[in-house]
Amino acid sequence: MLKLYDYYRSSASFRVRIALNLKGLDYQAIPIHLVNNGGEQHSEAYSKINPQNLVPSLQDGDAIITQSLAIIEYLEETVPTPALLPENPVHKAWARSFALAIAADMHPLNNSRVIKYLTTDLPLTEDQKNQWYQHWVKLGLTALEKRVRAHKLAGDFCFGNTPTIADICLVPQLFNARRFNCNINEYTELLRIDANCQQLDAFKQAWPVETVA
Repeated sequence: MLKLYDYYRSSASFRVRIALNLKGLDYQAIPIHLVNNGGEQHSEAYSKINPQNLVPSLQDGDAIITQSLAIIEYLEETVPTPALLPENPVHKAWARSFALAIAADMHPLNNSRVIKYLTTDLPLTEDQKNQWYQHWVKLGLTALEKRVRAHKLAGDFCFGNTPTIADICLVPQLFNARRFNCNINEYTELLRIDANCQQLDAFKQAWPVETVA
């Protein structure tokens, strides 16, 4: 069985849980708490699994894959249906671009280790930290709202009437934006898509819920 080294509130882990659910794959979730005990991701045992000390990591037999988008692409190649990418090559590139705008541009600036560095090493005040977070969220979501409207492909989801890698990345990012009290009311198209995603069991079952040992 697949093993997912997971943290319930990690948006990167959240993406992979959604993808696994959309593919209908069984997996064993192994919690790696990013806060308890100084951060369980820094343990010697987990460092051997992922030298970056990040989640998620997916183990399939002897193979370990890290980085959420690489994991999702691996699932797409090994379990082609249902597809998480559009068939049209241009639309496929657009979906990947949308996902990368979140995973490569927005999320790293709001990652928990970055936020921790801002408040403990620089240090910034709580208000300054929140301003940092909200600035990058606003910049990113404004661009994504424009993209979706310009592509004119949005049905129920970002690129048609089935969820893709774009939706898989969007929903966790909006979850985090709400958690940090970002004003997202202006992103009406993204919010419409987010609401549609939340009607699907694959998204509901992936929702962040802390596991108590």
